[in-house]
Amino acid sequence: MSDPTTTPTDPAANGSRPRRPALLVLEDGRIFPGESYGAIGETFGEAVFTTAMTGYQETLTDPSYHRQVVVQTAPHIGNTGVNSADDESDRIWVAGYVVRDPARRPSNWRSTGDLEQRLADEGVVGICGVDTRALTRHLRDKGAMRVGVSSRTDDPQELLARVRSAPQMVGADLSAEVTTAEPYTVTARGEHRYTVTALDLGIKRNVPRRLAQRGVTTHVLPAASTLDEILATGPDAVFFSPGPGDPATAHHAVELARQVMARGTPLFGICFGSQILGRALGFDTYKLGYGHRGINQPVLDRITGKVEVTSHNHGFAVDAPLNTVIDTDFGGVEVSHVCLNDDVVEGLRARDVPAFTVQYHPEAAAGPHDADYLFDRFVELIEGKHA
Repeated sequence: MSDPTTTPTDPAANGSRPRRPALLVLEDGRIFPGESYGAIGETFGEAVFTTAMTGYQETLTDPSYHRQVVVQTAPHIGNTGVNSADDESDRIWVAGYVVRDPARRPSNWRSTGDLEQRLADEGVVGICGVDTRALTRHLRDKGAMRVGVSSRTDDPQELLARVRSAPQMVGADLSAEVTTAEPYTVTARGEHRYTVTALDLGIKRNVPRRLAQRGVTTHVLPAASTLDEILATGPDAVFFSPGPGDPATAHHAVELARQVMARGTPLFGICFGSQILGRALGFDTYKLGYGHRGINQPVLDRITGKVEVTSHNHGFAVDAPLNTVIDTDFGGVEVSHVCLNDDVVEGLRARDVPAFTVQYHPEAAAGPHDADYLFDRFVELIEGKHA
């Protein structure tokens, strides 16, 4: 969470910015010095790293990064500036931002603004000049942990005390903080074919866009919506979105998923939505050591036998056996996708009810697009219900 008294940093005429000393302090006491980047102030959150070489704007505006301080492993950030078309929501959600070498000025034909100025305008505290390679290696070894970034204090022990008093991600119930306040609708492009109701747990704009391209109209509802409110939209299927926080806290969404499956309504969940459906099917979830974040993660689709290069952003996962069909309250369930780096469950498929999930992001706007077919699979699930 950012300090509400953060102040913008105005760009200098030559494209560089005046900087002041800044500190990054991890909860285990590791200190990384740097310089201010974005707003001047102080912020706290969970330190995580993303290995994506592109798509920093989509990362920053992804609600799933709420309350996280994101470390970019790519060394040079800000080259292409920012624009309104690439936002995945209406604001920047990261709690803080860590880069090594910020671009002095943007250079891209689509750019309408400067990344650092936007961070400053939205009060997002960052730090640059950090040895992000060393920081990433530390997080890989020790795991994601709480962190503080400050361009106000030069006392690391003072900052460390505040880091250790900040809330942890385990046990964090964050869907209500990122969900839409009011329902809204994204209409199908061309001929309308089907209607999907999406429970917004932290949805990205590209999800209803991908469905709209397939003739699907999407009604996006707040996370606290009831089954009656979902059914009032006349859905052919239901979608559970990505989002931030610990899935072990999402009791309302889990019960809602069980109610939807009990009706036999087709159901698709992505990322946090996948974890919700996993819990609804009777599985536990657990926190990964440092998570999967980036756009180069290899996943095996066990249904087709193909390997996809995929976009990830998750710190929790479903605990399910990989090599057997599991008997649940809703019939047999199997692991449909698995990460080839570490055998983490990346998808579930129910055999006896029309429901499936993936832990990664087929809607990834910055790419890659290997998994885009999953939206076709969702439409096929709906078509099978209507057949």
